[in-house]
Formats: sequence, structure tokens, C-alpha cells
Amino acid sequence: MSTISKVLIGLSLLCSTVWAVEPAPSTTVAATTPATAPVTAAATTNAPAKAVPATNGAVVDPNAQAKPLTAEQIAKAKAEQDNKIKALVKDQEGRLKQLEQANLDALTQNQELQLKNDNLLVQVQVLQSERSAQMFLYGGATMGVGVFIGFLIASYIHTKRRRQW
Repeated sequence: MSTISKVLIGLSLLCSTVWAVEPAPSTTVAATTPATAPVTAAATTNAPAKAVPATNGAVVDPNAQAKPLTAEQIAKAKAEQDNKIKALVKDQEGRLKQLEQANLDALTQNQELQLKNDNLLVQVQVLQSERSAQMFLYGGATMGVGVFIGFLIASYIHTKRRRQW
């Protein structure tokens, strides 16, 4: 293997260790025990550990042993978590009521529009039948006028022929 490929592999391992830092949980800041600690490339290369900011703004040294939490701290953290969950549930209930109301409004509007659509369809059918009846009457009147004019012309021609003889 050439030296360039070795250097590239080494740089890629070194760069990947920067992104391998796991965020600390938001409710408790406890270090993992050495038996359960994940092995990262930074730990195997003996690189100096950097201070990692925790989610609550405090800086935690990953090599330092964390103090175990007391029962009061655990109870307080659990109570805070329960309050957050209750607030989220209450917020979700409010949103659910709003969605149900909006759904009911949309359903009533949909029914009204369907009724209007049905009424308009009936009106279109009535207008179409009236139009066809009107055309039938116009056709009948035109035929009647045509027959009348035909009789007049025929009688005029017939009387004109008699006069000529």
C-alpha cells in the first residue's frame, strides 16, 4: 500500500472521530461506566479528550467521573418530565378538538354543497326538457305554417289555371 493511501485512510479515521461524539441525555448527565462505554476511534488513538458541552449549557469532561444522582434529583427530573408530558398531552387535546371542529365544519359544508349540486342537476334536467319541448312546439308551428302556405299556393295556382282556360 502506498504512503498516500495510508495518509488518506488515517485522515478519514481522524475526521470521523470528530462526528462520533454522542449527545448527553437532556434529563440526566451521567457518565457511562468503562464496561459499557462505547469504543470510539478517539479512544483508541489516545487523542486528548475535549470538553463536550451538555444540552443544558454546562460543560462536561468525558473523562471525569460523574457524581451519582440523588433520589431528590431523580424525583425532580421525573416530575419535570411528567409536567412536560402533561403539557404536551393538553396541547395535543386542544389541537385534536380544533381538528374535530374543523372536520365537522368541512363535513357540513360538503353536505350543503352536495345538496346545491343536486338541485342544480335537477334544474339543468328541467331546462333541457323544457328546451326540447319548446323546440318540438317550434317545429310543429313551422310545419303548420308550411302546410298552410302550401295550400294557399296550390289553390292560387289551381284558380289561375281555370281562368286561363
